[in-house]
Amino acid sequence: MIRVQGFALYGPLAASTRYRLEQYAPGLRSHGIELQTVHLLGDVYLQRRFNGRAISAQELLKSGFARLVDLAKLRKRDVAIVHCELLPLIPGWLERSFLSKPYIYDFDDAFYLRYQRGRMSKFKPVLGRKFDQVMEGAAAVTAGNHELLRYAGQFSSRAEFLPTVVDLDHHLPDKTRKSSTFTVGWIGSPSTAPFLQEIVFPLSELAKESAVRLVVIGGRAPVIPGVQVEEVPWDATTEIDLINSFDVGVMPLHDDEWSRGKCAFKLIQYMACAVPVIGSAVGANKTVVTSDCGYLATNDDEWLNAFRALRDNPIRRQQAGEAGRQRVTEHYCLQVTLPRLVAAIKRVAEK
Repeated sequence: MIRVQGFALYGPLAASTRYRLEQYAPGLRSHGIELQTVHLLGDVYLQRRFNGRAISAQELLKSGFARLVDLAKLRKRDVAIVHCELLPLIPGWLERSFLSKPYIYDFDDAFYLRYQRGRMSKFKPVLGRKFDQVMEGAAAVTAGNHELLRYAGQFSSRAEFLPTVVDLDHHLPDKTRKSSTFTVGWIGSPSTAPFLQEIVFPLSELAKESAVRLVVIGGRAPVIPGVQVEEVPWDATTEIDLINSFDVGVMPLHDDEWSRGKCAFKLIQYMACAVPVIGSAVGANKTVVTSDCGYLATNDDEWLNAFRALRDNPIRRQQAGEAGRQRVTEHYCLQVTLPRLVAAIKRVAEK
């Protein structure tokens, strides 16, 4: 049995932790690999952050100490997987020194911008190359999209593409769950909900022609004139049923470096449930969405025309949904990526 220690930055409330680490554990076990995942910042931290509340310095120190204890136990494991960041605000060379076993560095976002842009850029002189250094020391790197893979390839010859995927046995279509009102759906978190501003004008124009409903799961919905807007808390037990109630699933983005690092996971979730999609023509969206399973939009007119095309043609919606499910089956499901992760872990363990 190969023993693997997964180090997640956030608890399982974070989709990246659930889908890039924890969902693999049962399948890995069937291949003789035991994956145990520990978290630095748990679900309490995320819930407070999403509600705009701070976490105390004492609690952060407690989390940091717990991580050091977990690192001390690494000597009993064979391989480590570091997802996103081991410990914030420490240099790459120091982070590498804590890892006493060969490690895989895994990322599904443009984390390398963390100390180069925005409020954390004040640490750029010391931490600007942190993730470059961590990737240089990794026995393998798994990148969630091709933009991240291109970046990782500058620092590791052992980088490979591993998209964020769903389990086809869990994300199942249910064609009986449809509303009489044309329903646009979005799933995400409070941190990505501001992207919904990109579709406020197209949806308000669409609502002048016929009734429109927008369902927002896991984030704050914008006010859209004429549109029936519903905010629904994210819950693992209801998310699939809610996605199946959509006539179309959307993933609007800004066109910037951060967004180009996104992995189009929302679109993959919708497509797995045979829901047609519309996404901004940015980053991984352009790779995931083909013309037979949905639309890519670059401006208000293209969003509006895509909404109209799917609203007015139920047959097109059905065909696009079926094509999306097929595309996920071929490229973006656990059944496809599990063997890749198994092979990567075994290569690292052998070394």
